[in-house]
Amino acid sequence: MSALDDEMLALMRFAAERSIMPRWRNLAAGEIEEKAQDDLVTIADREVEAFLADALTRLAPGVPVVGEEAAHADPAVLDHLSGSCWIVDPIDGTANFAAGRGHFATMIALADGSEALAAWIYDPQRGRLCRARRGEGAFVDDERIVARAGNHNPPVLSAMTRFMAADQRALFEREILPHYSAGQAPGCAAEEYPLVAFGRHDIAIYERTLPWDHAAGCLFLNEAGGRCARQDGTPYRVDSGRKGLIAAATPAIWAEFVRRLDRSGYRPGGD
Repeated sequence: MSALDDEMLALMRFAAERSIMPRWRNLAAGEIEEKAQDDLVTIADREVEAFLADALTRLAPGVPVVGEEAAHADPAVLDHLSGSCWIVDPIDGTANFAAGRGHFATMIALADGSEALAAWIYDPQRGRLCRARRGEGAFVDDERIVARAGNHNPPVLSAMTRFMAADQRALFEREILPHYSAGQAPGCAAEEYPLVAFGRHDIAIYERTLPWDHAAGCLFLNEAGGRCARQDGTPYRVDSGRKGLIAAATPAIWAEFVRRLDRSGYRPGGD
């Protein structure tokens, strides 16, 4: 690993050991809040984001930090996404964490010009670091990985259908789902992207595409040789408010899935 990878791992591991794992299955009722409908935040989310924001600012003065909780408190933080910035999800899978379940992880991406350039996904339960840099491949800890399809017939599809518009969800369930095996969505993009890269799920489709949820994972999968892109084939941009993103273990699986979507008339957001 590079010196930067070592630094990021040390920061994420320290945050997990100090704030996340001691509170897993040990949160008091007052340490969990619903900041919006079906959107939880815990004391650990806030502590980890504050720690990482300070540490990243010291590491790279002048590079702003776009954290999930900071953006919720002040949407103007999102203005930094078009330039050079760090993107932080202190605990992806907060609902799982708050309920005492897996899966959850911390994600950091370094972006510039609306594109992710580097990514780190730290799973504190496994002590596993998934990382990638644009043009340099994807790694799990020190091992380079290549995305692969699973030996599934039909392919395994993980879909967070509850975020789809009602009419599009009905169309998707009628026209698309019957052609695939239903995978169990982990409720955590930081877990889903590795599942696709490792071939345990062949495809994942997302409706919501918030930058802290997808900047790191999308880069990781693409650098592993899979494909993560919009339904129209355009790349994911961290500063875009568009809905819809498709991740697949191979470009061929991605292309076949998109052909089915297009023929069915499915459009993310109902557009």
